[in-house]
Amino acid sequence: MNFTSDNAYGAAPEMLEALGAANSGAVASYGEDQLTAQLESTLADVFEHEVVVFPVITGTAANALALSTLVPSHGAIFCHRDAHIATDECGAPELFTQGATLATLEGESGKITPEAIEEAVSHFAIGSVHHSQPAAVSITQASEMGTCYRPDELHAIASVAQRHGMKLHMDGARLANALAFLGCRPAETTWKIGVDALSLGMTKNGALGAEAVVFFRREDVRDFEFRRKRFGHLISKMRFVAAQLLCGIENDRWLAYGRTANALARGLARRLGGISGVEIAYPVEANLVFASMPESLAQKLRLAGATFYDWGPSRNGRRLVRFVTSFAMPQHDIERLCAACT
Repeated sequence: MNFTSDNAYGAAPEMLEALGAANSGAVASYGEDQLTAQLESTLADVFEHEVVVFPVITGTAANALALSTLVPSHGAIFCHRDAHIATDECGAPELFTQGATLATLEGESGKITPEAIEEAVSHFAIGSVHHSQPAAVSITQASEMGTCYRPDELHAIASVAQRHGMKLHMDGARLANALAFLGCRPAETTWKIGVDALSLGMTKNGALGAEAVVFFRREDVRDFEFRRKRFGHLISKMRFVAAQLLCGIENDRWLAYGRTANALARGLARRLGGISGVEIAYPVEANLVFASMPESLAQKLRLAGATFYDWGPSRNGRRLVRFVTSFAMPQHDIERLCAACT
């Protein structure tokens, strides 16, 4: 019963078939192949807008490369305190930007607000050589708590960023899950509300290892290609990454996978929420379930064979834990987990 991460599960069978098809014959390397070229036009259709796309193989690379292209070394990047770039990327954004600082913000349910950004910016002396300069806002969709920004929330954040001359970056590692929940088109939560660059994730949603940096304005690309090469993320056999991204987009598979994972999470939350002593900590809008439970119950579940993450230390005999569902998770694992609670 593995609830640690959607990364724990393997690739979708369709992805493996796409990789097999891409493995036939010899083609140009370093992204000069037909599949990589097709990816840009395909994503332009998906987002209903001209895009410039760069495949990479990790979300950390996508985030750090995107931010390093948008932000100068003396810049400040505003993000939620629990954002992946702040807690789980080992300083990659700071390294790739060659010194930009992360200014972390508080925010309920994993989301930042326009007011929090305004307050944080007010503490920076604009134009002073003694201060980092506000340069970008980075938001996570769906958030680290599994909640989703609505388009109007994103638009308000984008307006603040634009007013202060900052770029807006979106970490979309679970964008498919967010879109599946929101029921809106990709354009409505990205460039239409002011997103400049998107880290588009597919690995958590069916791929073996495939992410992409998507720019919605060609002028924002700047020296991205050189940065990608210098940091070791220009993949020689890029057709295999492009093949996975194309497979996910084809027939809206990524959204179907997202809907499946979300539905499993809702079912899990509903079952856990009905168990005495268990409280669901955040709205379940994507494929993450945070539950507060007695420490003894968390230990009991582990002894029964369940794996999941503790989210912080135990307090007063209770622990907040995170369960993540995957499109590939067997339904009976949820049944077994809930049965182990009794």
